Amino acid sequence: MIRLTRLNNIPFYLNPDLIEHVESTPDTLISLTNGQKYMVLEAAEEVLEKVVALRQRIYEGVLLSVRNSAAGGE
Repeated sequence: MIRLTRLNNIPFYLNPDLIEHVESTPDTLISLTNGQKYMVLEAAEEVLEKVVALRQRIYEGVLLSVRNSAAGGE
């Protein structure tokens, strides 16, 4: 999950797997695959950076697990 901020300054967590697209209108509008839409304070680029950072952390953990398994560790 990524932490974002609604326009009323209330933070919330969003599952980035549901993001269909992000646009600047000039506020940042996030559209989800289920039809929901969220306006957030973060710029579109910042939302993208948060998604990329989350994916990197996930895949680094997977890679570490694979390396440990290949090395005979747990």
